[in-house]
Amino acid sequence: MRIAAVALALLAAAISAARAADVTFDDTARFLAGMQPSADSPLTPLTKDPGWQRHAKFFDGAFAQLEQRQLSKIRSWADVNLAAPRPTMFYLFSGPDFLYANAFYSKASTYVLGALEPVGAVPDLTRLPRGSVGAALYNVERSLGSILSFSFFITKQMKVDLHTNQVNGTLPILYVFLVRSGKIIRNVEMVALDDKGGIHVGNDNPGPNATRGTRITFAGSDGEARTLYYFSTDLSNSGARAAGFLKFCETLGPGNSLIKSASYLLHSGNFTVARDWLLANSATIVQDDSGIPLANYNARQWRFFPFGRYLGPIGEFPGRYQERYAALFTRAQPIDFGVGYRWRMHESNVLLSVKVPGTETAPVAETTSSAEPPPKPPRPKRPRPPDPPPPGRFFWSR
Repeated sequence: MRIAAVALALLAAAISAARAADVTFDDTARFLAGMQPSADSPLTPLTKDPGWQRHAKFFDGAFAQLEQRQLSKIRSWADVNLAAPRPTMFYLFSGPDFLYANAFYSKASTYVLGALEPVGAVPDLTRLPRGSVGAALYNVERSLGSILSFSFFITKQMKVDLHTNQVNGTLPILYVFLVRSGKIIRNVEMVALDDKGGIHVGNDNPGPNATRGTRITFAGSDGEARTLYYFSTDLSNSGARAAGFLKFCETLGPGNSLIKSASYLLHSGNFTVARDWLLANSATIVQDDSGIPLANYNARQWRFFPFGRYLGPIGEFPGRYQERYAALFTRAQPIDFGVGYRWRMHESNVLLSVKVPGTETAPVAETTSSAEPPPKPPRPKRPRPPDPPPPGRFFWSR
């Protein structure tokens, strides 16, 4: 009897492993995103769970609203204003925000995202205990709550959400954003960078100080293969100098860069390495005012195209008001979408900075004195609109 029981247990484990092997990356992503997996997927029976059906209905509504309110309008803006994008886009301080990377740069063939949040993993969903599907998916919903509502992640909240439950880290969120953006995931690999920027795949381990990440191969409606990299990395000066992340990025550049809801970190003296790298390796930069201060651009190397309204930072970031930015935005073109910390319509600012051709290798002068500063504009006389109500007093990011 004992031998028979052991044999049955081994057979069950083998069947379970075979079923797990049949679950594609794309089916796993669709299940997490509340979208039907393929008919023959081992995950399809789990879609009958009431928890999954509630999750699917919630995500259908939330993403439809986001598409109508912001993403479709951002893509239209980008089609007009980013006519000849480079193949690679860089998004530092991104968290797992492929959603807006794709909206602004839908024509990119390589996306590189970097932030502190851990890569995490997607478990074998066929092994979820009976009745636990709803609880596992609720954690995914919690992780996406702020970005679906406001257009950015909240760092302190993410630190909790991305470390709890069975579905954790940034990888499940990247899965959701990819398939909800109409992509098909073809392959997912765990990768790591050594301190020289060399990439190592799978078990090829460059050591304990490696920069961990993931490489996702996917395709859009055109069927063309594209690549998404996400690396968990410290972008402060000490972290950026020690890690190989920016060295790896340099092999893919110059590219187009996106900086959004970045906690004004690039205004700080502790993030000058990342700031200087972006200025040196970007052909264009799309940012809000939480990105690179206008005073740090060399005006001989860049042309500026302001869009929207500049109302200054929200209350969580006192002392970050930029007089030069305000002067530039007195002649801004309107936009019909909200983005960043001031996410409401007609309160957001977007600055498109385009590097002047032929200046890529020119010596960079001290940027704070590269041009005569514009006259200081008067502060707005009317009171600023109220700050968006965060779900708690958190350190805001992405």
